[in-house]
Amino acid sequence: MATAAAKGRLLPLLAVAAALAAALLYRAPFSKSLGGEGCSLLPHDHFWIASERVVTLGRVGPAAVEVKGGLINAIAIGDYRSFLLRRPVVDYGDAVIMPGLIDVHAHLDEPGRAEWEGFSTGTRAAAAGGITTLVDMPLNSYPSTVSEETLKLKVDAAKDKLYVDVGFWGGLVPENAFNPSALESLLNAGVLGLKSFMCPSGINDFPMTNSTHIEEGLVTLAKYKRPLLIHAERIPDDQNEDGLDSELDPKAYTTYLKSRPPAWEEAAIRDLQRAMKDTEIGGRSEGAHIHIVHLSDSKTSLGLLKDAKQNGARVSIETCPHYLAFSAEEVPDGDTRFKCAPPIRDSTNRDNLWEALLDGHIDMLSSDHSPSAPDLKLMEEGDFLRAWGGISSLQFVLPVTWSYGKKNGISLNQLASWWSERPAMLAGLNKKGAILPGYHADIVVWKPEAQFHLDDSHAVYHKHRNISAYLGQQLSGKVLSTFVGGNLVFAEDKHAKAACGAPILAK
Repeated sequence: MATAAAKGRLLPLLAVAAALAAALLYRAPFSKSLGGEGCSLLPHDHFWIASERVVTLGRVGPAAVEVKGGLINAIAIGDYRSFLLRRPVVDYGDAVIMPGLIDVHAHLDEPGRAEWEGFSTGTRAAAAGGITTLVDMPLNSYPSTVSEETLKLKVDAAKDKLYVDVGFWGGLVPENAFNPSALESLLNAGVLGLKSFMCPSGINDFPMTNSTHIEEGLVTLAKYKRPLLIHAERIPDDQNEDGLDSELDPKAYTTYLKSRPPAWEEAAIRDLQRAMKDTEIGGRSEGAHIHIVHLSDSKTSLGLLKDAKQNGARVSIETCPHYLAFSAEEVPDGDTRFKCAPPIRDSTNRDNLWEALLDGHIDMLSSDHSPSAPDLKLMEEGDFLRAWGGISSLQFVLPVTWSYGKKNGISLNQLASWWSERPAMLAGLNKKGAILPGYHADIVVWKPEAQFHLDDSHAVYHKHRNISAYLGQQLSGKVLSTFVGGNLVFAEDKHAKAACGAPILAK
């Protein structure tokens, strides 16, 4: 055992004779006969998965991960074969084994707008993309999730439809912002935090908030130590929403860019400066946390947020793969699949976002998967000003991030930090986001080198495949397997028969 211990480590340490061999070895790709009933394609609840590239403990290298009862029970690092018990082993060769992605910004639109997207289609797409946990936004469904009662409608709508675990954000809106008991009722019911808009959301029952609403809401959130997610765009006082020249071509992407300039993001963040200061130690809302969603402006807006962080405010920032993959110069006129808010800006802005992400000024990534019924995208008319905004992306964010990120020298550890570890911390998911003993066995296995063309033959599980801006892309990074709570929910373009993901409610 001394020799074996020198070659490898096991966490937690198990006294296992080196002579014990695995009882059964699966090699990926699996044979067509592999397939469990119900929740998992693998007919075992106690097994090992192994690879030459496992992302754990800040390293990437050979390891085996023991899964037992839905949790990670042990990790054998290095010469792991000496430590394997008589249990089934899935050998993934040199594929990457990594914590499952946690997407803290997705619109699943159910109840009320299941024709846009739904829990079943959305979570099937998530599983196919290596996402093991989603946090659903409180708007685009109907009614919006702004009360204990509307949260219950959301949770009831998700029953028996979840292929991955799903938590829920609640809404901070004018009707509850000054009502601590209403907010506490919503928080006590289990939302992981709140979300607000500083500009019109486009959803009638989710009106915009101002900085005063936000400051009051943060006082309540501080008691619960849960975050407030903010869509930080605000129409500057010297501009009105309909201030565009009527002669501008609505099919031109440059027209849409002019309609939502970086000044909107800057105005919102300047308006938040007092709220951010309140989150500092000794502040009125100490313990609260402001999270800026889908940052697009990499100039003044980012600079203001960096200053707030350096001054001690509890602020975090996310951006999205579409801001890192695309640039305004590349968006075809009339192609409304690319419309989102804030907009995709120019290539220099994109490069600056990458730099901020790599330098740690941007904390994490999210999809902002925001689909709609296809007719609302007005793809035949090509009118950017009237089309519904939102990038449909849930299934593709891992290969998109990797494909564009490797050009910027990103590492697998950075990928796991942006998509797993930090999102778990934001949402308060204490046993998710890492491959460690005692954590949920939420794992993605993928092949970074595998290339594929996102063409008509590629299986897409979103409700509406044709509205995604990523169609036609050549990408690297194929998802082989996705485990949620130890269940193999997706493998080789096949989902488990039953949807056994769990709703996540804060306690």
